[in-house]
Amino acid sequence: MLSTDKITSIFCLIDDMLKGIGHKEHPNRKMSDSEVVTTAFVSSLYFGGHIDHARNFMKMTGNIPGMLDKSRFNRRLHGISDLIYDLFIQLSNCIKSIAGACDYMIDSFPVSVCHNIRISRSKLLKGKQYRGYKASMRQYFYGVKVQVLSIKNSLPVEFCFVPGSEHDVRALAKLPLDICPESNIYGDSAYTDYLTEEDAFQAEGIKLMIQRKSNSKKPDKPWIVFLKQYMRKKIETSFSEIKALFLRKIHATSTKGFMLKLMLFVVAYAFNKAII
Repeated sequence: MLSTDKITSIFCLIDDMLKGIGHKEHPNRKMSDSEVVTTAFVSSLYFGGHIDHARNFMKMTGNIPGMLDKSRFNRRLHGISDLIYDLFIQLSNCIKSIAGACDYMIDSFPVSVCHNIRISRSKLLKGKQYRGYKASMRQYFYGVKVQVLSIKNSLPVEFCFVPGSEHDVRALAKLPLDICPESNIYGDSAYTDYLTEEDAFQAEGIKLMIQRKSNSKKPDKPWIVFLKQYMRKKIETSFSEIKALFLRKIHATSTKGFMLKLMLFVVAYAFNKAII
């Protein structure tokens, strides 16, 4: 449900974070970067990523009377894409520092750019590396996978995008895993890598609690199997909530625009979750 109080809270949080890092803007701007980011988050949370609908809503409700036109807004949004990711890093660092050593969940979900029958005509992505298979869903897709590390209340604290064909074990190395020592990371059997598990534990005391395959050389005890299965259900809830924000298709005219919208869905979800 669309809540103006929630939108105000998100804006205040973004504005305070930008002031905290000493973010400077031109004094003659009619619309601040805080307002641009808030409008982008509103589009992801309430309008399925449709930027123009969010623009019109924020202007008609009087939240942002000096709203930019569609073209100028999109240019401003693309220009501050790195700033939006920096805001997410600040938020996640704050959450991780407060949480200390705790339980995390890692998993991935696929995002298709088109139906399989239209792969040859895709203009957003090109190449065999984007053709992937998600075993848990038992389906092929053409697009990217979103690797997400979430804290135990399903709030994302780290994420990255990888080609659809890239295995989760390789993608695991692309996440910074900048968490407190003695934390636990729960994941499914796709992240099985005994060497990585040993290195993480020896270096930082981080336990990779990965579900074992039926033919594993290091089987778990029954109570550990139950614990891993229980913890993994939480991140599936997080994924279903993020994907519920999507429309049937993420509309974009360029690869950069597609990735920006996808990032906005994850970051906006994190900010929305953080202020609940």
